[in-house]
Amino acid sequence: MSSTDHTLNEQQRAVLLQTARESIRTGLREGHPLVVNPADFEEALQAERATFVTLNEDGKLRGCIGHLEAIQPLIRDVADNAFSAAFQDSHFPPVSEREFDRLEIHISVLSPPQPLSFASEEDLLRQIRPGVDGLILQDGYYRGTFLPSVWEQLPRQEEFLAHLKLKAGLPAKSNTTRRAGSMMKAPGGGYCQSPANLNCSWRFSSRS
Repeated sequence: MSSTDHTLNEQQRAVLLQTARESIRTGLREGHPLVVNPADFEEALQAERATFVTLNEDGKLRGCIGHLEAIQPLIRDVADNAFSAAFQDSHFPPVSEREFDRLEIHISVLSPPQPLSFASEEDLLRQIRPGVDGLILQDGYYRGTFLPSVWEQLPRQEEFLAHLKLKAGLPAKSNTTRRAGSMMKAPGGGYCQSPANLNCSWRFSSRS
């Protein structure tokens, strides 16, 4: 999340985390996301923001759903995406009751993507900020997205970009300046909730 335009305090972050967990709990009991009324929350949580919710279980990915563009209030987006990550990610079976207490919840609140201009792949790599920026790579029908949290698994810039190309369906060694129809930079931050800790980490992008 860009600290230039939006910041959330510790209490607001805790509310988002609790909302995500309660939405999954509601899904297990009632089969639908937690219903939230944005007017009941602070103004910062009513703002339209784009979010991703990622679920891990025992250190392994268990689901990930979100939006790259803001379409609804932040608090509702988190509730909906938490439910979808738990029950509607086609890569995984729905989360079960026995898994619930072991889930680690990661929430990324994204700033609007910013177009990147670069003269070469080396120029592009110099502009990517490890641990801070997410990237959206698009070439015609091919498209891939990495959230800022992916840096934890791919800390080197060259490796990050090569794997993003593969995710987009492009060869890892393809010429980015020739193949990429557009490259966007999505400054973002995230925080996570382990089973025992509401706020185990929080990252902001640096000021632009």
